[in-house]
Amino acid sequence: MELPFAESYRIKMIAPIKKSTREQRETWLKNAKYNLFNLKSEQVFIDLLTDSGTGAMSEQQWSAMMLGDESYAGASSYYNLKNAIKNILGFDYFLPTHQGRAAENVLFSVLVEDGDIVPGNSHFDTTKGHIEFRKAKAIDCTIDEAFNTELEYPFKGNVDIKKLEKVFAENDNKKIKFIIITITNNTSGGQPVSMENLREVSKFAKSKNVMLVIDSARFAENAYFIKTREKGYANKTIKEIVAEMYSYADVMTMSSKKDAIVNMGGFIAMNSKELFDKASVFNIMFEGFLTYGGMSGRDMNALAQGLDEGTEFETIETRIKQVEYLGNKLIDWGIPIQRPVGGHAVFLDADKILPNIPKEEFRAQTLALELYLEAGIRGVEIGAILADRDPITRENRFGGLELVRLAIPRRTYTNNHMDVVAVAIKNVFDRRHEIKRGVEILKEAPIMRHFTVELNKL
Repeated sequence: MELPFAESYRIKMIAPIKKSTREQRETWLKNAKYNLFNLKSEQVFIDLLTDSGTGAMSEQQWSAMMLGDESYAGASSYYNLKNAIKNILGFDYFLPTHQGRAAENVLFSVLVEDGDIVPGNSHFDTTKGHIEFRKAKAIDCTIDEAFNTELEYPFKGNVDIKKLEKVFAENDNKKIKFIIITITNNTSGGQPVSMENLREVSKFAKSKNVMLVIDSARFAENAYFIKTREKGYANKTIKEIVAEMYSYADVMTMSSKKDAIVNMGGFIAMNSKELFDKASVFNIMFEGFLTYGGMSGRDMNALAQGLDEGTEFETIETRIKQVEYLGNKLIDWGIPIQRPVGGHAVFLDADKILPNIPKEEFRAQTLALELYLEAGIRGVEIGAILADRDPITRENRFGGLELVRLAIPRRTYTNNHMDVVAVAIKNVFDRRHEIKRGVEILKEAPIMRHFTVELNKL
């Protein structure tokens, strides 16, 4: 008999979580203005809001933290991280930042100007926000297969080269300084980008004399999918695949709170000394001195160790198998999700689950609220609220995917928790026809509104 799959770790420390009643959750949601970000953590039973900074660090990472060098300049922890980035990712220069959006802020302060065009694959909200804040335009060039959630296609995160060509044909090429690829593609459902596509986009970028930037929050998961789905990579290690991936890039930004499994941290890495020098000015202004940039020495040590651990096959396999476990349960029950199951999260297709809710009443947010009411499970809307308004017309941007992301923290929950999540979703799905109305916006920020939006339940 074949042995079943088991996690590649054992649990050494626990944190208690509390259940609540539906009546309590109704009150808490009302007080939170129906924005799940406004809930207190103790009001949540299973928290799948994000996998960013919510994972459990290893004993090796905690040990590394005890050796953190907190010198303001030239700390040994900085050089530990510098060596890890060079050895694993291949970049000569890097700037530490406190998290991924800070890395975007520093880099885009150099690269993005008023009127610029930034093509890519389904820019995530912070990426698009930093672009549009600078009065530039983000253009989505993701392949069409990504928008058919029922389609089993191995690399739905891929960039469509023909769409890229169209962007360059229809716009002043002087306004296009770089192409950005997010791996994995979060907005389209945690979907990976193939090595072949990275190679093609890199070749295209070089032909247009523009840079290729990789948004790298879940790069190790992307490498896992290349190993398990793409011909020619089955016998390569994750680190070997990662090295090839970044050989096609000029720059990378990193939210280290995901695949490096730390609670805080990020960085920008590049091979250009000229770009490093320009970005350094903004890093000092926004983050801190060049050798700490918003991070403590102990955090840099944990990050260096996390980059090494996070690019080991067993670490990633354990993580992705748990996401698959939840996703496959929902598929077996006929619940519409983005398929195939992504690397870091299961994405519920709210358009298919709640088609009777008018799109103007935000189906994905409505579904996320119902799941919280059902069992105290917190997910996040990846739909029209997150998409923000068009910066020119100020109209809501409907027409994209309406998803509820259930992001699973690394090494944090057991499959028993996943069973609770699955049954709660099934219960909501079974009573979906009873859900008649959604929500309306009462108050919103001018950009990246979903973090602080105030809603009313209709």
